[in-house]
Order: sequence, then C-alpha cells, then structure tokens
Amino acid sequence: MSELIQILQLGDPILRQPATWVENTQDESIQKLIDDLTVTVSQANGVGIAAPQVSASYRLFIVASRPNLRYPHAPLMEPTAMINPSIIAHSAEMIPGWEGCLSVPGLRGLVPRYQAIEVSYTDRNGKLQKQELTDFVARIFQHEYDHLDGVLFIDRIENLLNIITEEKYQKMLINPADIIN
Repeated sequence: MSELIQILQLGDPILRQPATWVENTQDESIQKLIDDLTVTVSQANGVGIAAPQVSASYRLFIVASRPNLRYPHAPLMEPTAMINPSIIAHSAEMIPGWEGCLSVPGLRGLVPRYQAIEVSYTDRNGKLQKQELTDFVARIFQHEYDHLDGVLFIDRIENLLNIITEEKYQKMLINPADIIN
C-alpha cells in the first residue's frame, strides 16, 4: 500500500548529497518508493518530487504536472517516474520562471532554466525512454534533476531580490501587475 512520506526541509544534509544510481528498477523497494513519491507529491500539491527529498538517496524523481493550489496554471500530465535520468541536449534559450520547492516551504525564486530539453530516463518498467520536454514540464525536470546532484532552486537564483514569499507569489497570480522584474 502506498503511503505519504515526510519531506525533508532545507538544512537537512541529505538534500545536499549526490544521489546513488538505481541498479535494479524492478526492485520491490524502488517500486514502492515510486508509489509513495506519487502519493506524496499529490498530497503536498507539488508538480514534482525527487527521492532525496524523502531521505531516499536514489537517482529517481516523479514529474507530475497538474493544476493545483501551488501551480494553478500547470499543464496536466500523468505522474511519470524517471529513473537514472539525464539531459542529452538543451536549447540555447533560458527563460526565467518562478519556482518553489516542497523542501523550501514558503519561498519562491526567479530561476533561469532551459526552455527545451531532450532527456532520457528509465521508466518504472525498466524501459529506456527519450523525449523532448518544453516550457513548464522542462522546468520541473530540471528542478528535480538538480535535487539528484544536491542542488536546490535557491542555488540557481541570480539575484537575491528575486526571492519572494509564497504569499506574495499567490497574490501575483491574482494580480500579474505585481510581478517583480
């Protein structure tokens, strides 16, 4: 049975460690972790979650874009487990966008990310997948991919003036004129 897992918070050393390669995608503990991560990201109103965020230091994350309280304009997609992912290629263009993190509650930051990326990963059935991701889903992938290397979104913010509270971000969704440039 799937269960909700506690999400580590900023300051926990596990969040800053490189994650370990998954050797056997079909291992029962890995399959349970995928199910538990899927439940956890949904319950937390996230659009992605990486295994290190729940004390499981594996190169595994879930991309689960869908409209929710934290991301009302997110595109809808099925939650997808991405095991041992890599970025094969990326666009030259980087676009700034507001990001938050389940491990850094209460804050948002303006983070530049590649607009388009070509990725590969092993799915939960052990099959190698390759696909191109763009815009918001590409942003989620890059954010979660960073977690596998011990990098948090706050490390990518170029100007400390581009950090705001979650409350301010939610107000900006209602009144876009409040957006900080």
